[in-house]
Amino acid sequence: MTHLLYLLFFSFLMSVVFAVFFDGDARERLIYGVKVFLKFVFVSIFIGWVFYFLF
Repeated sequence: MTHLLYLLFFSFLMSVVFAVFFDGDARERLIYGVKVFLKFVFVSIFIGWVFYFLF
């Protein structure tokens, strides 16, 4: 369970950093940050499942 919490924490921090440096108004930055967060989480979980079945 701690790996998932680390993943969520890292994804949150990276999405905040990417959203801060994204060009646009506050609403566009918020939407971009949420998209980046969700992509980090879903892609990481997907890769984890792929590795689980491969190894």
